[in-house]
Amino acid sequence: MSTTVATTDLISVKDLGKAVREARVAMNLRQAEAALLCGVGIRFLSDLERGKETVRLGPVLKVIQGLGLALILGPKKPFWTRDGGRA
Repeated sequence: MSTTVATTDLISVKDLGKAVREARVAMNLRQAEAALLCGVGIRFLSDLERGKETVRLGPVLKVIQGLGLALILGPKKPFWTRDGGRA
């Protein structure tokens, strides 16, 4: 059995919020249920899903883990060349 894993390039907090909301909705969870599952408040989850720039990283990681998501960091393809020009 093969499993396809979708990944999302996150460029902003709004992108992260959208990904979190999509995962929650796919699990058929209301915000209150997901917040309880993740150990955060409903207001925090709502702020995160709306892309609020000032959300704290610790609770964000709790939400990511609680919804069965993973945050993976790696090198990004540079958008410039060695001589300083745009790629």
